[in-house]
Amino acid sequence: MAVKIRNELRFILNECDVVLKDAAPDLTLLDWLRLSRNLRGTKEGCAEGDCGACTVLVGKRVDGGLVYEGVNACIRFMGSLDGCHIVTIEHLACDNGGLHPVQQAMVDFHGSQCGFCTPGFVMALYGLWMSAPNPSDFAIEKALQGNLCRCTGYEPIIRSARAISTYGAVADDPLARERQSIAQRLAAMDDGLRVELGEAQGRFIVPANIDDLATVLEAEPTATVIAGATDVGLWVTKMMRDISPAIFIGEVKELRSMREENDIISIGACVTYNEGFAFLTRHIPALGHLIARIGGEQIRNAGTIGGNIANGSPIGDMPPALIALGSTLTLRKGSERRTILLEDFFIAYGKQDRRPGEFVEAVHVPVPQLGSDCHYAVHKISKRHEEDITATLGAFYLELEKDGTVKTVRIAYGGMAATPKRAGVVEAALIGKPWEEASIEAALGAYEQDFAPLSDMRATSTYRMLVAKNLLRRFYLETSGAKIPIRVSRQKAAA
Repeated sequence: MAVKIRNELRFILNECDVVLKDAAPDLTLLDWLRLSRNLRGTKEGCAEGDCGACTVLVGKRVDGGLVYEGVNACIRFMGSLDGCHIVTIEHLACDNGGLHPVQQAMVDFHGSQCGFCTPGFVMALYGLWMSAPNPSDFAIEKALQGNLCRCTGYEPIIRSARAISTYGAVADDPLARERQSIAQRLAAMDDGLRVELGEAQGRFIVPANIDDLATVLEAEPTATVIAGATDVGLWVTKMMRDISPAIFIGEVKELRSMREENDIISIGACVTYNEGFAFLTRHIPALGHLIARIGGEQIRNAGTIGGNIANGSPIGDMPPALIALGSTLTLRKGSERRTILLEDFFIAYGKQDRRPGEFVEAVHVPVPQLGSDCHYAVHKISKRHEEDITATLGAFYLELEKDGTVKTVRIAYGGMAATPKRAGVVEAALIGKPWEEASIEAALGAYEQDFAPLSDMRATSTYRMLVAKNLLRRFYLETSGAKIPIRVSRQKAAA
């Protein structure tokens, strides 16, 4: 049966319903807000999702409720916003002309100097305040990972965040009062149709469902498939690349599911980092710790686990972590599906085992049965601890025999080769050997047979090789009951 098509985007901007009949595939929310709507409170800083000055909230219906998340407007394309509620800083204005509690706290605790970054901080804290009216310091710092300030200093902003709840109740907030009305209006917009805008190559498509996506991609095998746009957004803002025709898949419901069955976690390709965070942390804690260091909160709200796999980056954080667990990948073309080992998906730099018209549907992750004989760890090395691109990432899975010899070991790295890659020769050097320091030191000599890393702005080849070896040493110390400290807290490091 042919899918019906709608030739317009429908969404809510602050309090107004919007119908957009003309939008290019590469039109960003930031440009539309500032140039077409004259809403200048949303700022452009980095144009790559790093500084947070452009933060807005996007509300969408989830499981019958309404969820608001902070996103980077500079790399969010308009084609991904059908059926959403976009909230900018202008919407925080109170009926009596006063400041919103988040804004008032920023004033009272001197959280702003030049003020350029302030709207982004306010929107990030607004999103936090709605979900956690009395957040912990950890929650505050996590919410602000994606916001940079070069003149105020973060302590006044953190003090502001601590004080927000003393200014009023969440129930008095505009979005809280509007919630039921907004949910009803968004539900009325959800007609289940495919959306198509533009003509010839300058067009984009929002599929109605997963079967429609399969149909569209078979007909348009060279189209740019976009989920969270945390990478593709930079193709436009930094590289000026043409992304048309584009297919926006971020809201395809069937790709946003996640389940655990028979100790296998199946993750739909469009599950975002933050959507997967709690579930994965509960089953595989090491993955939760890793996700907390991927980008900032805005990136984790938009970026998808499947997208991190599909783009094939050699420094993508999730692939090596999942490869070490023996994960598999389901790809779909039309009505046909095939499942392969995740490690086999990456062929060479910029080349993956994905046929024309085929897309990543789900990744399947075995849950490790952790204990004295089974261990798993992921360690990311970057110049900044938070919101930074990886220089080297090591993931380690180990099963021991009862006598302490190595039964199974999988070691995967990012940033060490043209693709995420297992250390096959190192693994072979460890299999059947006692899990002891002498075996580790002997295996270190095999690293040069597995890897010949490059030097770039993030790290030299010499540094990467040394770090990769030291991460294996660290994993051994963590799993052998060593009494020496392995991790130093920020407080101890500063003492």
